[in-house]
Amino acid sequence: MNNDELFHSLHEGLLLLANCWDGGSARLAQAAGATALATSSAAVAWSHGYADGGHLPTGLLLATARGIARVSSLPLSVDIEDGYSSEPVEVAALVRELLAAGVVGINIEDGNGTPELLARKIAAVRAAADAAGVRLYINIRTDVYLRNLAAPPARAAEAIRRGEIYRNAGASGLFVPGVSDEADIAAIVAATAMPLNVMAVPNLPSLERLRALGVHRLSAGSAISEASWGLVRDATGLFLAEGRVAAVSPGYGTINALMAVKG
Repeated sequence: MNNDELFHSLHEGLLLLANCWDGGSARLAQAAGATALATSSAAVAWSHGYADGGHLPTGLLLATARGIARVSSLPLSVDIEDGYSSEPVEVAALVRELLAAGVVGINIEDGNGTPELLARKIAAVRAAADAAGVRLYINIRTDVYLRNLAAPPARAAEAIRRGEIYRNAGASGLFVPGVSDEADIAAIVAATAMPLNVMAVPNLPSLERLRALGVHRLSAGSAISEASWGLVRDATGLFLAEGRVAAVSPGYGTINALMAVKG
């Protein structure tokens, strides 16, 4: 089975994505048991010294995708924020380069933009993927909850409304980060024909409950990267203050062996 078909099939259950940001973090995720890989836009941007939110040069995004593909054959999905452009043709051009790097899924978001603009981007991306012969998994992130784009009682309905617009444009899945209420999750699942993706946030139901509610994808988002930055900050601070490093490590040999990949 090709990776694009495999990635689609993984959404039949509950797919857990421990978002990575480079070849090393991808190798760690794979060694931990990941069945697919997905980047976090924030994590990738931070790894290159850029802020999240459209600041990362697309050349570095492409280099990151190629670096991950070099060290892992797992299906790879890349977070492209809003496509790094307001022009659908430019977004499609970026996706064509990602497809050439072996990417089989993308995340693209509406943010503060209009659903109609994102729909045009989706249609352009779908056409580009079809022309390349790739069954691209287009996961659409709607920021209704993250950015409070609707009043709390209406958030689920607005996410559903946007999801239908995106599905008609060619989307494969609906990502609603920030949702944690079981009633809202159940309502979104019931109202959309696409697999629902949620993000690990406080008060999110357990994995067992998410499966029972019909969720098909759970993303770590930037949380793993944030945790790693915290460890580096604390270890660096301790070293500069006391000249020692006390952070827990699997050891040089273990890490070096994990990265010994021909490519």
